[in-house]
Amino acid sequence: MTILLSSKNGVPIYDQICSQIRDQIIGGKLKENEMLPSIRGLAKDLGISFITTKRAYEELEREGFIYTLPAKGCYVAPKNVELIREENLKKIEKHFSEAAKLAAANGISGEELLKMFTLTMEENL
Repeated sequence: MTILLSSKNGVPIYDQICSQIRDQIIGGKLKENEMLPSIRGLAKDLGISFITTKRAYEELEREGFIYTLPAKGCYVAPKNVELIREENLKKIEKHFSEAAKLAAANGISGEELLKMFTLTMEENL
């Protein structure tokens, strides 16, 4: 499992850990029931506080991406298709929002943007 942290992007460390583990689970790099590094081990490897790593794991468990077995560790939860779909919908909405802002800043109408999107979809299907 690879996690890269940045103190310059303004995103809290626990959130960077969550999003990177979440992306690796959704992308299939981390498999169902695969054991994750221990909270203390990951904190040591990343050179961060145990509390920060614990918060990230708790968030992932709350979201249903991992589960914990007492005295055994944390594991990747079986994939929930609806959960993965929801995460991907959030990403798409974020990209749409960025595209709309960029279009507005450049005087591109909604109709033009829709045509661009339609052409892009046709090219990729």
